[in-house]
Amino acid sequence: MSIRKSLKKVLPPISITEQEALDAGDVWIESSIYQGNPDMHALRQLPQAKLSAEEQAFMDGPVQTLLEMINDFELINSNHIPKDVLDFLGKEKFFSMIIPKKFGGLEFSPYANSTIVATIAARSGAVAVTVMVPNSLGPGELLMHYGTEDQQNFWLPKLAVGQEIPCFALTSPEAGSDAGAIPDAAIVTKGQWNGEEVIGLSVTWDKRYITLAPIATVLGLAFKVFDPEHLLGDKLELGITCALLPKSHPGVELGNRHDPMGVKFYNGTTRGKDVFIPMDFIIGGQKNIGKGWQMLVSCLGAGRGISLPAMGVATAQSAFKSTAEYAFVREQFGLPIGRFEGIQEKLADIAGKTFLLEAMRVLTTEGLGQGIKPSVVTAIAKYHMTEIGRDVCNSAMDVQAGKAIQRGPQNTLANGYSALPIAITVEGANILTRNLMIFGQGAMRCHPYLKDMVDLIHSDDSNADAQFNKVLTKTVKFSVKNALRSMVNSYLPFLRSSDSAMNEVLPYEKRLHAMSAKLAPLADLSLLVLGGDLKKAELLSARLGDVISYVYAGMAAIRFYEQRVEDRQQALPFFKYAMEWTLSQAEKAIVDFVSNFPNAPTRVLMRVLTNTYTGATSKISDDLVRELSKAALEDSSIKAQITHLIKPVEGDGNYINEQAFKAKHAALPLLSKVQKALRSAPVVPFISFENAVEKLNERGELADNEKDILLDYNEKRKLAVRVDEFTFDMELVTDHLDTQEETVNAA
Repeated sequence: MSIRKSLKKVLPPISITEQEALDAGDVWIESSIYQGNPDMHALRQLPQAKLSAEEQAFMDGPVQTLLEMINDFELINSNHIPKDVLDFLGKEKFFSMIIPKKFGGLEFSPYANSTIVATIAARSGAVAVTVMVPNSLGPGELLMHYGTEDQQNFWLPKLAVGQEIPCFALTSPEAGSDAGAIPDAAIVTKGQWNGEEVIGLSVTWDKRYITLAPIATVLGLAFKVFDPEHLLGDKLELGITCALLPKSHPGVELGNRHDPMGVKFYNGTTRGKDVFIPMDFIIGGQKNIGKGWQMLVSCLGAGRGISLPAMGVATAQSAFKSTAEYAFVREQFGLPIGRFEGIQEKLADIAGKTFLLEAMRVLTTEGLGQGIKPSVVTAIAKYHMTEIGRDVCNSAMDVQAGKAIQRGPQNTLANGYSALPIAITVEGANILTRNLMIFGQGAMRCHPYLKDMVDLIHSDDSNADAQFNKVLTKTVKFSVKNALRSMVNSYLPFLRSSDSAMNEVLPYEKRLHAMSAKLAPLADLSLLVLGGDLKKAELLSARLGDVISYVYAGMAAIRFYEQRVEDRQQALPFFKYAMEWTLSQAEKAIVDFVSNFPNAPTRVLMRVLTNTYTGATSKISDDLVRELSKAALEDSSIKAQITHLIKPVEGDGNYINEQAFKAKHAALPLLSKVQKALRSAPVVPFISFENAVEKLNERGELADNEKDILLDYNEKRKLAVRVDEFTFDMELVTDHLDTQEETVNAA
């Protein structure tokens, strides 16, 4: 018996839905990571994404107006997004960023889409979700790629101007992560449509977690089609199919809502029982019956890399900006709390990861902007960028402490803290994404021969054995090459390659190459020894996926640092922290993978090939933590660059924090002067800072203009460190808000 036939008996067959998921999307730069040699040349040659003049005008106009319209605290405490906001979104085409201009849409780039969604998310998660859903996986994108000409001409212009509000229903109570197992069914039958008897579908469905469903006017629906009377052919089960149903269609039920963590975007249910629809309702028409799953997984590749990662980045940027400013302004024991090492550890982590997230956002959308849909990269972006965003937000909550947990208009963290679990849950729960998707798809799509081998193993072609042997020979050569490259990079670090022209980048690029080189033989050996069982070994496959992910993140950080930062000297500690963290995480994943590999002889071989004999990994030094935390407190260009998504609106929490932060930087020389004067001749009793400044002014030690600068700073400081107050019945106390507004206006 041939090797191929022996493997065919052992390896489980790949289901149709699995095959379609594996075939979906494109392969991009991640393939070079998997194959052990990150393509840094391609990375550096990728065109930079920038906002076009039209996109920038949209940011400066409609987006800024929208931010000023939103009161997120009021929204969180109400039941509905205000009608004027929803009307504005439709009128200004926020729902049509991906719809081509010929249908009345904006046709913005993925980078612009991400920037707009993230900017809105920094202001309001509810409004951001409302905007992102029509611009991600949904009726609009499905129509663009698969709709008939008549469907496109009818629906897309209406969707472009908000005349129709779309939702897409896939998830059901019985099918969540296993979306291919949806029980919702359609029976091919005959029925009445427009006064005639036609062949159509009788559809029954029960869906939940459907964003925009309560306000949608057109429902995208996924279901399985069955043809028991064989009206369309010999097959009984025809497969997953997607259709568009107007809300007004008889039998369509929309309107009931869920309450996702109190974030007031519209999310709810849709149901229908024996609803007859004509074949014209199927996206792409009758010929697309059974192609729904392929359509869905193909379209998901792009949207997954934009919307939810944008929420993670927005949360991190908001957390970094407010925490750095608070840690500089808030003083205890006579020092800004940002000078205490316990706070510095958290602050450095926030700053370094925010830099990394912005780098990943930019690189991912730059790739999407080339027209590719890299399913592995977008899965990496969705999982890691939402998880890192959550880490950053949690650290910010720790630093801001009491200020962070008191809800109110001035709180800049609470609503993002509530909304992040939503990003982690939807469009493929993060546990599923990390444990099954990243390496699972990566192995099949990025390995140069694996997919061909699997296809040939299950092939019934008479020439399959000969073809398989040829591919097997190539695979063995590839694996041997991987093993040799790993050993060279592991034992001879001076031979590691790097193409960077910057000395500070060289060691990190070399370490990235070493991580990738080690990954390749680990993946090869795992597939050889475990075969189909690797699919079940989620703990192992997740760690291999982590290595791919962290190398990708490191590549993003290098590209961002080399090509985008405005002041590299200021940005250097941010870059160093981002690289040290990603590399240490990749090293940990490799150590944990090798240590837990179930086959002992293979585990020994893995240790030899990768020089992994201990559990030791690199750590971020205390000196780097101190350096970065100090840099984070500066009013620098790099801080502005990696918090650019935050657009303070006069009087809101971000505005109040920023004003105090800048005022303190302006007053720093005078504050030193005050401290020196008080040490030589104390003001007794020290009633308040204001009193001390007045006394020093009276003594002639401070000029009148210096007194004014110090008193202005102190008022802004007091506003920044206070929190919102409510009456006994939890009505917002507004008198101090009025005082804040007067102070801000006077400044």
